[in-house]
Amino acid sequence: MTITQECTEEQNLPYDVFSKACPSRGTLEHVTGRWGALTLGALHEGSLRFNELRRRVDGVSEKMLSQTLHALERDGLVHREAQPTNPPRVDYELTPLGRHVAERLMTLIQFVEGRMDDVLEARQRYDDTRGAL
Repeated sequence: MTITQECTEEQNLPYDVFSKACPSRGTLEHVTGRWGALTLGALHEGSLRFNELRRRVDGVSEKMLSQTLHALERDGLVHREAQPTNPPRVDYELTPLGRHVAERLMTLIQFVEGRMDDVLEARQRYDDTRGAL
């Protein structure tokens, strides 16, 4: 039995991210993990080379960015284009599916950025309350 069959037989649904055996859970983790979300958001701006992407996603290590790009490419969200030049040039861009996912992520990113004053106030209230105990 394949993972997809197990997922559909367990839940009687095509895919169910809440089922641990469902492959949709892995894709959701790739998309919503720290580096996946930031990588998709950066690529939403346009095609980037590896080092450009690494500079844009401040704080990501070369290893983590490479792993993230491989996972997103495997999921069909990112396209890797290697140019046969010397030195080799590799560009990354969103696929049509990746663009749809990134657009939704950008809505969330813009919402969070727009509400950071509220978040920071909530954090301060929380810290003040916890510190008083």
